[in-house]
Amino acid sequence: MNESTNQLVARAKKYALPAVLAASLVAGGASYFHHSAAVMAAGNGAAPLPDSSVSSLTALDDAVEAVAAKVTPAVVNVAVTAKATPGDGQEDDQQDGQQGEQQQQLPPGFAQFFGPQGPMMRPQQPQIEHGIGSGIIISPDGYIVTNNHVVNGAMQIRVTLHDRRVLNAKVVGVDKLTDLAVIKVDANNLPSIAWGDSTLLKPGQTVLAFGSPFGYFQFSVTRGIISALNRPNPFSNDPRKPGGYIQTDAAINPGNSGGPLVNAHGELIGINTWIISSGSDSFAGAGFAIPVQIVRSTAESIIKTGAAHHGYLGISMNDVSPENASFFNLKDADGAIVAQVTPDSPAGTAGVERGDVIRKLNGEPIINSSALQVAVSQIAPGTSITLGILRNGSEKTVNVKVGEYHANTEVAKNGDGPSQRGKLGLAVANITPDVRQQLNLPDQVHGVAIQNVRPGSPAEDAGLSPGDVIEEVDRKPTTSAQDFVDKVHGSPSGKDLLLLVWSQGGSSYRIIHPENNNNNNGSGDQDGM
Repeated sequence: MNESTNQLVARAKKYALPAVLAASLVAGGASYFHHSAAVMAAGNGAAPLPDSSVSSLTALDDAVEAVAAKVTPAVVNVAVTAKATPGDGQEDDQQDGQQGEQQQQLPPGFAQFFGPQGPMMRPQQPQIEHGIGSGIIISPDGYIVTNNHVVNGAMQIRVTLHDRRVLNAKVVGVDKLTDLAVIKVDANNLPSIAWGDSTLLKPGQTVLAFGSPFGYFQFSVTRGIISALNRPNPFSNDPRKPGGYIQTDAAINPGNSGGPLVNAHGELIGINTWIISSGSDSFAGAGFAIPVQIVRSTAESIIKTGAAHHGYLGISMNDVSPENASFFNLKDADGAIVAQVTPDSPAGTAGVERGDVIRKLNGEPIINSSALQVAVSQIAPGTSITLGILRNGSEKTVNVKVGEYHANTEVAKNGDGPSQRGKLGLAVANITPDVRQQLNLPDQVHGVAIQNVRPGSPAEDAGLSPGDVIEEVDRKPTTSAQDFVDKVHGSPSGKDLLLLVWSQGGSSYRIIHPENNNNNNGSGDQDGM
C-alpha cells in the first residue's frame, strides 16, 4: 500500500474510535434529547423545495446516476504483483520501522498514479512490489484496457469485477509509446463499455471518470467537464510519444490510472493516465486522458496481432504560432512546421523539406503538430496519404507512403521548446571535426555550436544550452560563427529572430526576442548581447 493510501487509512482509523464514542454518547443520551428534538421539529415550519424549483438539478442527478449505473459494471480494479526493478531508488526501511517505497521505471508524472505499496522484504528472495490501478472491459469475453505503466513488469495480475469476483488476468500486449495495455480474464458475458468518438468532443462537455483512487476506494465515480482538448505530450524525455490528451477537471487521483473517462451517453472517450498535482501527488484540478481514437486502434491492433503498429513519417515539428507565422508567410497560426526530416524516411523520400508547413492530412485541416502526430501514429503502416503543405507561401501536395514506427526510429514528433522571451545572449563556435565528435553530431547537421549561454539571457529563456547547434537564422543557413554574428547584428533592432536549433537528437525552431541587437562588443564568437 503506497504512502498516500497508508495516510488515508491511518486517518480513517484515527477518527474511527472517536466516531464510535460519539455515536455511543448520542445513543446513550437519546432519551435525554428526544423531547427537545421533538419540540424543535414541531416548531420548524421549513418544508423541502418543490420539484418545480429544483427540476434542473434533479434531472442532472438522474442523468448522472443513469450513466454511472451503466458504466460502473464494466469498470475493474487491477491489482499487480511485480518484481522490483533494480536501482530504482529504494528507501531504507529499517531506521523508521516502515516499509520502504519502491517505484517501477515510470515516465515522469506517471509514478504518482501507480504508487507501489511497499516491497515485501524476504531474505534471499527478489523484492516484490504491489500496485493498484484501474481498467475497463471492452468486450464481453474479457478483454480489458488499462495503462502499460499499471501492468509493467507484472508477475501476477488480479482483477476485481464489480460483482466482487476476483479473477486472474494475463497480458495480451502492451504499447509503451501510448502507455496502453490490453489484459484478459477468462470469463464470458461480462458487461462492457461502448466506444465513443473523441474527435467529436468539445470543451465544456460533461464527463465522468471511474476508477479506484488511492487503490482503496474501488468503483468511484467523479464528475466534471472537458477543460481542453489536444493537449501535447508533456514528457520532454521522449518526444515520440503522441499527444492529443483530453484535459478534464473530473477528479483523478493515484489508482485511477487506466480507468475510463466517459461522455454523457456512457461511451468510452478516454483512458485516464496522468495528472498535474500541487506537489502532494493528488488531484489539483487538471487530469489527462488518452483519447479513445488512440485507445481503440491500439487495443484492436494488440488483440488482433499482439502488438501495436504505428505510422511513421520521419520528421520533427513545431507548432505554428502568432510569433513565428510571419517567418513562413502565414496569415494564421494553424499547421505544423517541419523542423527536421530524417534521411531516407518516408517524408524525406516523398520530398518533404525543412521549413514546409503541413496544413492538411488527406484533405483534413491540421491544427498543430500534436494533432498531426496523433493522426500519423494511428495510420496503418504502408498506407498512402497526402499532405497539403505551404512551402515559402506556395501550396503543394505531397504523397507519402507511411512507414512503421520502431524503437530506433521516430514517429512524427513535436520539437517545441519552452517559452522563449528575454534578451539575446550566447557564445558560439565553429564546428570542427573535434567539436563534431565531442557533440556526437550527425553528418547532416551543420551550423555553429553554442559554447556558453548567459544566465537570464534571451537564449536561456528560449531553451538554448551549451552543446546545441544553431543551423539557421531567419531561415538562412549559418555557415560559421562569424556568419552567425553578422546575421544577428544585421537584423533590425528589436526584431524577433527565428533560429533553427539542433538539440538532443532533433531540430526545432525557436524564436528569440532581443531588446537591442545592434551593439557589437567585439567579443569574437560572442554574439555581443
